Amino acid sequence: MPTPTKGPRLGGGPAHERIMLANLSANLFEHKKITTTVTKAKRLRPYAERLITFAKKGDLASRRKVQGIISAKNRTNKTIVHELFTVIGPAMAAREGGYTRITKIGNRHGDNAPMAVIELVMEPVSAKQAVVQEAEKAAEVAAPAAEAPVAEAPAEETPATDAPAVEASETETVESEAAETPAADTSAAEDSAEEKTDEK
Repeated sequence: MPTPTKGPRLGGGPAHERIMLANLSANLFEHKKITTTVTKAKRLRPYAERLITFAKKGDLASRRKVQGIISAKNRTNKTIVHELFTVIGPAMAAREGGYTRITKIGNRHGDNAPMAVIELVMEPVSAKQAVVQEAEKAAEVAAPAAEAPVAEAPAEETPATDAPAVEASETETVESEAAETPAADTSAAEDSAEEKTDEK
C-alpha cells in the first residue's frame, strides 16, 4: 500500500486514513473535544481546520463539499454539518486561524501511547487583539482626517499671501500720492517763480 505524502500512516491505506480523519473530525465537531493519540491529533488538526474554513464561507458549494468529505451516509453527519455551519462557523468568524488546540495528557495505560486532547477554540478573540483592531481602525479614520487639515492649510495661507499683496498695493498708492505731492509743490514753486519774474 502507498505511503501517505506526509506524516505517519494512520490506517491500512489511504482510503482507510480518509475515513478515519472524517470520523475523527465529525466527532470533534459533535462533542467539541475528543481524546486521541498525539499522532492522530496532529494529523486531524489541518483536516478539521480546513473544514471550519469552508464553514466560515457558509455558501451552498462549501456545505456540499463538507458534506461529501464527512461522508453523509447517515443522518447524524448531516446534523453535524448543520451544526458546523450554523454554530461553529459563525463563532470562528473573527478568528483568522488556529481553530483547534492540542493538549498532551500523558501516556495511555496498556500500550503506553502518548495521548492528547484536541478541542475547538470557541472562546472569543482575546481582548488585547480586539483593542489592537480598534486602534488600527481609529488610525485608518484619523489618517484621512489628518490629510484634510493639510489640504485646508494652503487655503488658509492663500489669503495670508494676498494680504501682503494688498499692503504692497496700499504702499504703492501712498508712494504715488507722495510722488504727486512733490510734483504739486514743484508746480506751485514754478508758479511763484513765474509771478516774481512777471513783477520784475
